[in-house]
Amino acid sequence: MVKIEKICHTLEGLKMTLISGIFLALSLILMFSNIKLPYNFDLAWVSVIISGVPLVYLAITRLIYEKWVSSALLIVIAMIASLFIGQVFAAGEVAFIMAIGALLEDYTVDRAKNGLKKLIDLTPQTGRIITKNGQEKTLPIDQVPLNSKLRVLPGETIPLDGEIITGNTSIDQSIMTGESLPVDKETGDEVFCGTMNLYGSIDIKTTSLGENSSLQKLINMVKEAEEKQAPTQRIADKWATWLVPVALLIAILAYIFTWDITRAVTVLVVFCPCALILATPTSIMAAIGQATKYGVLIKSGEALEILGKTNTIAFDKTGTLTYGNLEVSDIIPTKKQTTEKILKITATIEKRSEHPLAKAIIEKAQKENIEILDSKNFQMIPGKGVKAEIENQTYYCGNTKFLKENNIKIDEQITENLNKLTNQGKANIILANKTETIGIIGLSDIIRDNAKTMIQTLENLDTKTILLTGDNKQAANYLSQEIGIKKIYADLLPEDKVKVVEKIKNNNQLIAMIGDGVNDAPALKTANVSIAMAEVGSDIAIDSADVALLGDDITKIPYLKRLSNATLFNIHFNIALSMAINFVAIILSVLGYLNPVTGALVHNIGSCLVVANAGLLYDRKFDQDIIKTDKKSDIIEHTHTHSHPGGDHEHTHNDLDIDLEDYNEGEYITHTHKHTHKISKQF
Repeated sequence: MVKIEKICHTLEGLKMTLISGIFLALSLILMFSNIKLPYNFDLAWVSVIISGVPLVYLAITRLIYEKWVSSALLIVIAMIASLFIGQVFAAGEVAFIMAIGALLEDYTVDRAKNGLKKLIDLTPQTGRIITKNGQEKTLPIDQVPLNSKLRVLPGETIPLDGEIITGNTSIDQSIMTGESLPVDKETGDEVFCGTMNLYGSIDIKTTSLGENSSLQKLINMVKEAEEKQAPTQRIADKWATWLVPVALLIAILAYIFTWDITRAVTVLVVFCPCALILATPTSIMAAIGQATKYGVLIKSGEALEILGKTNTIAFDKTGTLTYGNLEVSDIIPTKKQTTEKILKITATIEKRSEHPLAKAIIEKAQKENIEILDSKNFQMIPGKGVKAEIENQTYYCGNTKFLKENNIKIDEQITENLNKLTNQGKANIILANKTETIGIIGLSDIIRDNAKTMIQTLENLDTKTILLTGDNKQAANYLSQEIGIKKIYADLLPEDKVKVVEKIKNNNQLIAMIGDGVNDAPALKTANVSIAMAEVGSDIAIDSADVALLGDDITKIPYLKRLSNATLFNIHFNIALSMAINFVAIILSVLGYLNPVTGALVHNIGSCLVVANAGLLYDRKFDQDIIKTDKKSDIIEHTHTHSHPGGDHEHTHNDLDIDLEDYNEGEYITHTHKHTHKISKQF
């Protein structure tokens, strides 16, 4: 059995299929030129063997082992019937067309499998255990007992889930939560396997074994979601349960009423759903080529089909709706200071720090051509802040806990501004001297310029948008207000994102997930269709997704929606066309106007028309939305064009601008639209 599978796998490959096509073409040429080979050998026999053997094996295995009456069975019947009456070319033709269809479909549904391997590679292999006598000992992760004491140095990956028992630090948790900022940790705080210890040396008590770690759970979720993704059966195979008996019935009736076996065989030949089989993969290939031209990589035809039916799109925040880069957003001095002095002192102190916040402040100072001075006695307290002497005066930069520990009073103005920045989801650094606070610097992940436009466009396409983020509620709410996204879920771990996606799917909705981080991989796999930001995203997220945006232009998402809609229409049109051609050919076969050879040629014409029509999809234009804002009336005007075979429909929507602050978190807002339709036929 295994040997037969290997033989069939070889025969159905691209090289052997090309050889099959060459011999089939030579057979046709010799047929019309009346040239006879020795022993009247028909070259189409090569096509029958190469393309027919795998087809016969497929039909038999599906029928016996899977109890599945597939389209392959109908084609095998037609092929055997043609050989029975000596029509070798007709038998080779239907087998070859089927082989081409299988190749096209395999090409379009080939999925990248490297994501899971890369995720597994992130798993730490060893841990530095502290023995009872205080000695350090490196052990493989699977040999580290529960409740062991592990030491993690700055720059190292935390090997197991645990609780900090000694030390303070900042942890990069982006792999698990997608948070754009490092999280300050101190004694008693929880840390996750696979996250990065940025600064201080910490000792942790392990709270889970390797197979139960948070990173391993992440890997398992990706595996489970991968297994749930069953390929969609081809339309021809779905219909095969009635195509086969109908074809046999018509062929039998044709023979009974005409006593002409040739007519019966011709019916079987033209009834073969080869054009139907080509309808889907050719349209999908054209759409994938169209998308590639615009910097979008679509990995499967199923993704296009589902995206066209999707009514909800979930977005990750960091790196998707934002750029994923920290920038100084606010410089707030006290009344006694200036913004320039606050930035100058803070940049001077933070010059020796490697914290991401410090780097953002240095970059801001350099852009503003601010002079950075020399400092003395620099000291960093992980998870709290830094201090240094500048021109014989000591300054402190850090959080409120750090200042209070140094007996520095935080006045009401500073507290009020801190609350404001926190509510906007921004990180902050407080600057103080020995006696008082003198200013605040706020930092945030910058929202993409076109994020609001993209969200509005999706709403116009009757697609709901939601936000799934590991960031806190303040940051999520601020983003929601800025770009108009309607429903948010914040403080989510990877498994929480999966639960939200599954809940939406269980409500009989199709959901697309868009993300860029490792933590998004399980949700990407769980969603009906997934899209990754390839330029800024992790390799794991990209490999987990069905679609990858090769740039960071998220306005390509509405383009994808239109493309998938057009692809579905093209597929349905091709199916209707192929069925119409088959219907006419069956009538002509019954009446005796076609024989197996001419029937096979008509059969080929139908397949060629389907391929040609699918090719038109490659060059079709999908206009981007034009969004204008009338500031006086707070009316937003949207104009977009839909391309259809009957003409382009241009819609203008005037949407009342709604302030999201008037609504509670999680509520849906209904927009009132004024629609203007302008239809122009283009043939």
